[in-house]
Amino acid sequence: MQRILLVEDHASFRQTLAILFEREPEFEVVGQAGTLAEARRVLQGIEADMAVVDLSLPDGQGVELIEELAEAGPDLTALVLTASVDRMDHARAVEAGAAGVLHKSADVDEIIDAVRRLAAGETLLSHGEITHLLRLAVRNREHELRIKSAAERLTPREMEVLQALSEGLSNKEIAGLMHISVETERSHMMNILTKLGARSRLQALVIAARNGIVEIH
Repeated sequence: MQRILLVEDHASFRQTLAILFEREPEFEVVGQAGTLAEARRVLQGIEADMAVVDLSLPDGQGVELIEELAEAGPDLTALVLTASVDRMDHARAVEAGAAGVLHKSADVDEIIDAVRRLAAGETLLSHGEITHLLRLAVRNREHELRIKSAAERLTPREMEVLQALSEGLSNKEIAGLMHISVETERSHMMNILTKLGARSRLQALVIAARNGIVEIH
């Protein structure tokens, strides 16, 4: 008997999956959760063999839970069921310890078959797919480290320019706010673009926001 934990914030989808799993004699749904916090609480009171986890949850990313499951021991297998088509999301999940990734558009029979195969010790991803995803994850981590290093090299004035940019100000408005010339503002901006490896103001702002360098209100 495979004991299954379902972690999915859409209650109707989660409950439908639970009903369908319960119809299979080899499965038992021992817990359900709609958030990371709820999943952590549920895990304290149950023993599970398989966790079917959504990546996007109201209070965080399912990757966090997958990492915790992997640290807890090798006996609990995680299958990601996600609406994301971003290969980087899949790469992060595999790197965190997920045994497989399925899109939510998959047929229910395909989802149940995937859990059955994982329970039998089979793999859902080929060696080539796993290698590709792990390489993606490594490249992304290296990129994040470069951005972090670049952020540490930003001067206080450059940070001020970025924050003003995040508030929707033009180059002239930023210059006026900082009591500098437009030429000086442009010089600061060029330094920012160089340090962040960005090709435009917008791309610099996106990079800064993603990495917590600025806050967009």
